[in-house]
Amino acid sequence: MKNIVLTGIVSLFLMTACKKDDQTAEKSLEQQKIEFQAKQLEIEKQKLAIEKEKMVYEAQKKADSMVEAKKTRAVASHNSQPKVITKTRTVYRDRESQSNNNGSYANNGNNSSQGTTQKKGMSKAAKGTIIGTVGGAAAGAIISKNNRGLGAVIGGVVGGATGYTIGRAGDRKDGRVKPRN
Repeated sequence: MKNIVLTGIVSLFLMTACKKDDQTAEKSLEQQKIEFQAKQLEIEKQKLAIEKEKMVYEAQKKADSMVEAKKTRAVASHNSQPKVITKTRTVYRDRESQSNNNGSYANNGNNSSQGTTQKKGMSKAAKGTIIGTVGGAAAGAIISKNNRGLGAVIGGVVGGATGYTIGRAGDRKDGRVKPRN
């Protein structure tokens, strides 16, 4: 009988202890829900702040692009206006005379006009270098069976040098570069 009473008291004590834990667990679960909702609110506030910053950034970007477009238009309108040249400069070149010097200038075989004008565009030497390098690299890679990379490098260097030499001779012939004396 003592055992039965003792068992009943222990079970009653355990039951009351479990109820307190359940209440505590319920309270902590409610607290967790509230904390979770507070965190969700904070995340939403941060998202709104980011969206506001994006809108401000886009507005600033649009304003900057409008200012840049106005500057471009102003520069374009300024550049499109005709300009009046007020100063002129004459350049004289020294010429060697191959005929009798009877007071007139001799034409040295140059059909160039008075002044120093440069031809625009890519020179024949540059074109020859590019074409020679590409062709030489391709040929070197094809010819070299063991090491294609090394063959391409060697072929590119040799082709580039050859193309430059041929192009430079063409530039001398055209008068772009002074001939050798």
